[in-house]
Amino acid sequence: MLFVIHALDAKEALPKRQANYPAHKAYLEKDKEYGVRIVMSGPLVADDMDTRIGSHFLIDAPFREHVEKFHKEDPFYTAGVWGETSITMFIMAKGPKLSE
Repeated sequence: MLFVIHALDAKEALPKRQANYPAHKAYLEKDKEYGVRIVMSGPLVADDMDTRIGSHFLIDAPFREHVEKFHKEDPFYTAGVWGETSITMFIMAKGPKLSE
């Protein structure tokens, strides 16, 4: 099943985002340890195309609980970088075939 994690940064999160970026990036390499697979991920940016305002993930996982655990242990989550987050099931109607 596919899930979208949409995470908007908290106010004044940029210093926390910068400080925790190396840990966050390393953490994303552990996706399979949580029983999930990151299909794609990246920062959300403001209209200036530079200012980071959040993060977006497309996750493949057998159970929502795996996605929730993976998300809540992300260094950006634990450091309070993200203020508002949501996890939503996603049905891909058009796009490339996803395979392991």
